[in-house]
Amino acid sequence: MPLFALLNSSSFIFSSTLFLLKPIFLRGFAASLQFVLLLALTVSFVFNKLRLGAAHQLSKQRFTNNKRFLWYKQTLFCCWAVSLLNLALSLSTYFYWYTNGWSDDKLVTLLDFVLTTLSWAALSVYLHTQFFNSDFLLYQKHGSLEIQYLVSDIFSVFTGLFLCYVGFSRNGSQDTLLEQPFLNGDSISINGLESSKSRGGDSATPYANAGLFSILTFSWMGSLVAFGNKKTLDLEDVPQLHIVDSVVGAFPVFKNKLESDRGAANRVTAFKLVKALFLSAWKEILLTALLAIIYTSASYVGPYLIDSFVQCLDGRGEYKNQGYILASTFFVAKVVECLSQRHWFFRLQQIGIRLRAVATTMIYNKALTLSSQSKQGQTSGEIINIMTVDAERISDFSWYMHDPWLVILQVGLALLILYKNLGLATVSTFVATIIVMLLNYPLGRLQEHFQEKLMQSKDKRMKATTEILRNMRILKLQAWEMKFLSKIFELREVETGWLKKYFYSSAMMTFVFWGAPSLVAVATFGTCMLIGIPLESGKILSALATFRILQEPIYNLPDTISMIVQTKVSLDRIASFVSLDDLKHDVLEKLPIGSSDTAVEIVDGNFYWDVSSPGATLKNINFKVLHGMRVAVCGTVGSGKSSLLSCILGEVPQISGTLKLCGTKAYVAQSPWIQSGKIEENILFGKEMDRVRYERVLEACSLKKDLEILSFGDQTIIGERGINLSGGQKQRIQIARALYQDADIYLFDDPFSAVDAHTGSHLFKDVLLGLLSSKTVIYVTHQVEFLPAADLILVMKDGRITQSGKYDDILNSGSDFMELVGAHKAALSALDSKQAGPASENEIVGKENGSRDEIVQKEGNRDSQNGKEDQVAGPKAQLIQEEEREKGSVGFPIYWKYITTAYGGALVPFILLAQILFQILQIGSNYWMAWATPVSKDMKPVVSASTLIIVYVCLAIGSSFCILARTTLLVTAGYKTATLLFNKMHLCIFRAPMSFFDATPSGRILNRASTDQSAVETQIPYQVAALAFSSIQLLGIIAVMSLVAWQVFIVFIPVIAACIWYQQYYIPSARELSRLVGICKAPVIQHFAETISGAATIRSFDQQSRFQETNMKVTDAYSRPKFHVAAAMEWLCFRLDMFSSITFAFSLVFLVSFPKGIDPAIAGLAVTYGLNLNMLQAWVIWNLCSCENKIISVERILQYMSIPSEPPLVIEASRPNSSWPSHGEVDINNLQVRYAPHMPLVLRGLTCTFPGGMKTGIVGRTGSGKTTLIQTLFRIVEPADGRVMIDGIDISLIGLHDLRSRLSIIPQDPTMFEGTVRSNLDPLEEYTDEQIWEALDKCQLGDEVRKKEKKLDSTVIENGENWSMGQRQLVCLGRVLLKKSKVLVLDEATASVDTSTDNLIQQTLRQHFSHCTVITIAHRITSVLDSDMVLLLNHGLIEEFDSPARLLENKSSSFAQLVAEYRVRSNTSFENLAELK
Repeated sequence: MPLFALLNSSSFIFSSTLFLLKPIFLRGFAASLQFVLLLALTVSFVFNKLRLGAAHQLSKQRFTNNKRFLWYKQTLFCCWAVSLLNLALSLSTYFYWYTNGWSDDKLVTLLDFVLTTLSWAALSVYLHTQFFNSDFLLYQKHGSLEIQYLVSDIFSVFTGLFLCYVGFSRNGSQDTLLEQPFLNGDSISINGLESSKSRGGDSATPYANAGLFSILTFSWMGSLVAFGNKKTLDLEDVPQLHIVDSVVGAFPVFKNKLESDRGAANRVTAFKLVKALFLSAWKEILLTALLAIIYTSASYVGPYLIDSFVQCLDGRGEYKNQGYILASTFFVAKVVECLSQRHWFFRLQQIGIRLRAVATTMIYNKALTLSSQSKQGQTSGEIINIMTVDAERISDFSWYMHDPWLVILQVGLALLILYKNLGLATVSTFVATIIVMLLNYPLGRLQEHFQEKLMQSKDKRMKATTEILRNMRILKLQAWEMKFLSKIFELREVETGWLKKYFYSSAMMTFVFWGAPSLVAVATFGTCMLIGIPLESGKILSALATFRILQEPIYNLPDTISMIVQTKVSLDRIASFVSLDDLKHDVLEKLPIGSSDTAVEIVDGNFYWDVSSPGATLKNINFKVLHGMRVAVCGTVGSGKSSLLSCILGEVPQISGTLKLCGTKAYVAQSPWIQSGKIEENILFGKEMDRVRYERVLEACSLKKDLEILSFGDQTIIGERGINLSGGQKQRIQIARALYQDADIYLFDDPFSAVDAHTGSHLFKDVLLGLLSSKTVIYVTHQVEFLPAADLILVMKDGRITQSGKYDDILNSGSDFMELVGAHKAALSALDSKQAGPASENEIVGKENGSRDEIVQKEGNRDSQNGKEDQVAGPKAQLIQEEEREKGSVGFPIYWKYITTAYGGALVPFILLAQILFQILQIGSNYWMAWATPVSKDMKPVVSASTLIIVYVCLAIGSSFCILARTTLLVTAGYKTATLLFNKMHLCIFRAPMSFFDATPSGRILNRASTDQSAVETQIPYQVAALAFSSIQLLGIIAVMSLVAWQVFIVFIPVIAACIWYQQYYIPSARELSRLVGICKAPVIQHFAETISGAATIRSFDQQSRFQETNMKVTDAYSRPKFHVAAAMEWLCFRLDMFSSITFAFSLVFLVSFPKGIDPAIAGLAVTYGLNLNMLQAWVIWNLCSCENKIISVERILQYMSIPSEPPLVIEASRPNSSWPSHGEVDINNLQVRYAPHMPLVLRGLTCTFPGGMKTGIVGRTGSGKTTLIQTLFRIVEPADGRVMIDGIDISLIGLHDLRSRLSIIPQDPTMFEGTVRSNLDPLEEYTDEQIWEALDKCQLGDEVRKKEKKLDSTVIENGENWSMGQRQLVCLGRVLLKKSKVLVLDEATASVDTSTDNLIQQTLRQHFSHCTVITIAHRITSVLDSDMVLLLNHGLIEEFDSPARLLENKSSSFAQLVAEYRVRSNTSFENLAELK
């Protein structure tokens, strides 16, 4: 042990010795010596100033006699030279290292240079001002002095040379531990930042480990600012948040506080929410309160001391060197004020970011648990608004958090200072201030009302926008987009009505409160005159400086009240949302896995979707499903099949009965819910990759072929809501997701309807009868052929199970099932009549098995033949690209476009003129008060008291009217600009081609329509104006200060140059961080929107916790750049504040040192304005940076105003006549189509003719190009080559509306909009009620609508979710029947209806469209069998095109194979297969 200790101590001594020889220590030691010298000189200077008095002249005489010997001039010159040399070295090394990266020893080296500069400069000043006062030098022997100087000089030279050698002769290989960012020991170097694996995105922010000095000066931010200067910042360059600021760390704390306060009622009130938010960040809130108190106290030091300063300049100082001591006090107070303000502001933003994140997370988590009843009252648009706007407002409120109580402190301190100077006149100040404050109440109430109405109207608009964006495809197909745009404009008009009222009420408030300080001053000075208190310039200036500081809380008071009002509204909205009812957990009784043979059991179940509806949705439900059973649910449209599955999932509220479930569950919804992201991620859905299982699932779901076609296979990024996939592909990915989960119970809501016959039978065999043969499966289906394989069939009608049992048992026991089967048999008999020759089932099966290989071989040959065409497709690229963001500085054209949008910028000169006049009148009024009042009681006033007040009042009134003009004009220009930008952007979005919506997630568009639009309305006009106004104010201050002492201007020039350099250095990082904030917000909204629409699916897989984690990740990704934007801003402001404090200190020292020829009152006025110098100088730069950050919202809106537009809606020169198309012949010639220039061809040269007045059926495997062909017909996609003619007119030569309004379509996804039945059938209001009723009767919905209380005005909720999928499809049929077009397209129109309804639709179409060209894409073979022609597509090429009869004659044709397979499937072959298994 002793030996070990000895070794340890020796190694410690060795390492210590090494450290002592290191440059960092030597530099630090030299710097500390320089600091000691500087301190000694300062102390000596102050001591001598205070001590020396009468002996001054004698000392000066002695010095003059001896100064030749002492080489005074040469010494002074050398001192200045050394100081300037070190200053040059300091600046050059500083700028070089700042752009190339910092390290600790570089910092210490710079510190050494700076201290050396200051020491030699101080020595020079000392020699110049104090040397001749030093008795010490004058009583020494001359010889000893010479020797001392010689020794000192030699020592200094050798020490300097040694330090230079150590500093600049370092080996690059030694830069290891010391290469750290500015004062941050745990992070990586800036130079290393680029190459290191631990990029910013993976490492915690340097703030987490920064030292005290680094935190005080915001130096920890230096590394990111420097890095942003070298390259454009990306999200991975921005460090992770400290755990305290991250939502992962903050949310559990908040949640605990909220839950502990909720109590038995379980209701969240706004007060409870505020309490929980406060308790989750109480330490930081109290710290900011302390900083606010320190800042307020320090800011009043200046006004308190101005009177003394004026007296001192007038030569009536109380003690020697009072001027220097006052100047020092001013300077120290400014530094304290600067430090406390910067940290106060930064911590407030930090709190705001944290509170916004926890509020967002709480809203997200609530949205995942909302009951269906609650969801009906809140549309997704409204919920998204609560998350984006209201949660953001909590963050904004953090700025104003302390203002309400701080006003009292500020007013109290102001009154104390005024009482010291003006005595009892302070009472009138207090009364005037109270009157101004009381004016807040009615104005505040008015603003609250306007704000509430504004938010409600914004909600409605965002709700409508969300719905329209979701259904843009159908709007374009029907040529309705401009009608719906006019609806958005109508909603916007209501919103702008409230916005205008809100704007002008704020303008009035601004006028009142900008006039308030003048009112207070007039009241105070008037009272002084009345009660005979003498007005002296010092006291007046002190009062004016106090009013100027008091101005700030009074100016901010309307904003504070407005923000409190807005935040209260937002908190109420959040609280009411969080208090909505959740899904009841007691509906579903979950049994432990393996504890029962029963998988699902419902006994006497009565369930309802809507509490207010008189009858239950599901009545008297009784059934029991054992493990391993296959249960089929069938019934007509609207019979309650989907509701039954939802009820098993626990989604439907229960009136009575019991529901038991044993095992894990997986659910496949009728409308596919696909997340944006990779296909692989959608299938894995949070599970680990098991390659064998994954491949088996892909095989079972027939996805392998699709993935081969896609450029990136399963790594292809799916667009929002699976926009770049066909309906069948989406459905099969959904099924694959469910299969991969390996659950015990599978619930399928009619998944086979969206896929073609071949794929449907393959899925049924490989999935239900294959992979899931041992699982419990409950499947809803409209295809009767899938029923025989079930162990139990439930037949539903009007919410009841009317029959249950095996296929054969219930076939003859009731009429409901007989209807379904009868309809199916009728369809099959039609098929039999089409089939040319009788063929035995075995032959067909044999042929099917034998020829399938041939088909595959044919496909393979065709793929190889078309290899060249695939290559032509160009480079592969994902459909959904990264969101575009501009890079580099925001160009002047953006500002110019913004400024000149309203009235061509005509109001701008008047706004600036009003501000300049205001500034001149303000300075004039203060100058008048300072000049016209005597410096002391002894002096006679220049003017009478009444003249003094009258002139002041006139100037105050003039300045108030300038403010009124300025605010009114600004509000008018801002409002007009916001309105014009909104209208232009929305017009461009609605006129954009469909490819734009396919490739752009709606979150990005909504972000611009809500957040960016909101910024353009309520922030940017004020921000741009603030920049102009603060610049004018700064110029005013510089003018006043330079008027008193022009020499101050010499200091202003380098300081302003340095400030501009800093601003230029800071702006690249800040700009990119602000852009990242804009870009990182869209994923938060998008993930939230996707979660709301897929909440049932997420819950069915029990994946809530994973989605909550993802939400936390995207929330933190948004908070990261926001946090660093705030830090970067404070980093800059701190440095600017220091510069302005030094400038102010210099001007004070100058006034004290050279008081001759300066009017003390005017000098005092300069100091009064100088007190605001640091604030205004920083304010100008802050506004400049903030302006550039905020103007990005305009840049983003302008970006969407330059989207390439679709071809014209109407081309007047080539409008078809009103009867076109009269015949309906569609001629397609060499048609080639791709979705984007970087995507492969989807249709690869089609040539065919659809005869007029005949029915053409289009069939083909999922993804073969059927839907693309229809989209080309409607010019949703423009051909890459070839053309389409309808009745001899090339459709690419006429307007889009002329084309689309003359064609009709029933789309693949049935769409209904929020509104009424009438508005859904006839949105353009072209038809009478009689015509609408006629159409409803034709499409079998008449009786259903008549049952409803409001008939045609019956409510349709968002997405038509209070109507079943089949009913929605019938509404789409009703639209077509009203339109009566010559060309009708059915895009898998009967996919969501049962066979009997399908037959009714076909019958209706045959009856009413017998002379029309009908083009049908269908998965049910029976739907196309009665067509005149059949077109079979395969991989974008025509495989077969002929009449069904001819194609069926040729047994080897692909169409014959499909029909044979359908027939085999329909003849209960699945039952046989099931038995075999």
